[in-house]
Amino acid sequence: MNLTPCKVLTLDLSEGIPELQPDPNYEQIRITFWWHGIALGQIDLSSQQLPLSAAQLSNLAAQEIAPAVGDRLFEKGFRANLPLLPPHACEAPEDFDKLVNLQAPLQTLHQAWAPLSQSSLSVVICTRDRPEKLAVCLRSLQSSTQPPDEIIVVDNAPSSDATQQVVTQMPGIQYVREPRPGLDIARNTGIAHSTCELIAYTDDDVAVHPDWSARIRQSFRDSSVMAVTGLVLAAELETEAQQIFERDWSFNRGYRVLTYDQAYFERLKPSGVPAWCVGAGANMAFRRSVFEQVGTFDERLDVGAAGCSGDSEFWYRIMAEGYTCQYEPIAVVSHYHRRDMVSLSQQLFYYMRGHVAALLIQFERYKHWGNIGRLGIAMPKYYLKRTVLQILKRNQPPAKLLLTEIIGCFAGIKFYLQNRQRKPEN
Repeated sequence: MNLTPCKVLTLDLSEGIPELQPDPNYEQIRITFWWHGIALGQIDLSSQQLPLSAAQLSNLAAQEIAPAVGDRLFEKGFRANLPLLPPHACEAPEDFDKLVNLQAPLQTLHQAWAPLSQSSLSVVICTRDRPEKLAVCLRSLQSSTQPPDEIIVVDNAPSSDATQQVVTQMPGIQYVREPRPGLDIARNTGIAHSTCELIAYTDDDVAVHPDWSARIRQSFRDSSVMAVTGLVLAAELETEAQQIFERDWSFNRGYRVLTYDQAYFERLKPSGVPAWCVGAGANMAFRRSVFEQVGTFDERLDVGAAGCSGDSEFWYRIMAEGYTCQYEPIAVVSHYHRRDMVSLSQQLFYYMRGHVAALLIQFERYKHWGNIGRLGIAMPKYYLKRTVLQILKRNQPPAKLLLTEIIGCFAGIKFYLQNRQRKPEN
């Protein structure tokens, strides 16, 4: 497999639509369409499809953004399908004609999201020995149109004072040193040091959109929603590793709202609820009260322990206890994927180790047999299919990555067995 660099562009339709010319340095272009800070869709183009006139690009944009615009403006007909559930019976949105005939739909959309929420917001960033990346993240937060009430950096088992030095140079940021290694330990430390109604998390390898804090606040307008995740865009797609990750492991859940409620959970519980579909830990937020209701993050999971899935196990718990999680793509961050194949391989090993450990922890807590069914039936079938496609060379990542994932699965079982006696964080 030989993936060429992909140019990542953003186009705010409120500023006009240009002609699109090919770039000799790129054979692919990804365009994300926005309207006044609201991400509405994306399109991937090859160099063979360029150039495009403004009219041609406008037509492509209209097709791509129509589902998200309709989703925002009408109650029925534009809801996105939830993962692993059958498609809606209404394939053609019933309000499509209304959308076509609506006067200035994008302006209507902008006005609908203009009011700001007054909920207080803490932002927690857990980091370890990546001061340069952290500085980029913090600068993006400080450029917010509606800054959070507090920003807390949890320095997790640092090897030097470099992170502290970065934070010291930036006013209005609280520095907390957590000597015990582990991302979920750091997340729980962030909860303990925060004071606001809402607690949002992002990663040190992320740049947040200027409206991110405001949109997180607005996303909790429904009192039944206890957790919100947002849209995670790829900040760059320059290397093969970044493109493989974005293609096969993307954090992007689309441009329409997805609501994961108790009905969704109960419907999929027999086969295993895909809690990982809710979103990404790089862009998530919670009501403070949910930690009192369902506990805090399980410290056996995520980086520094099992390797991953502390976020998805917590979303699973929220849904299992009868509360709602919501994916709200109006809250946007950009994530810098790992650039080299060695780092990607390590990442996928820990992803699968953490995922398998999370399935077993979810079974430990609730005795939901769907978790065991996924581990013992669904995942072996999935990897058997992947192995066959690998043999047939059907557009698969390198075989080494596939083997790394499989080894990670077995490592997850071993990790859980070694740590099952440890009392879950609560």
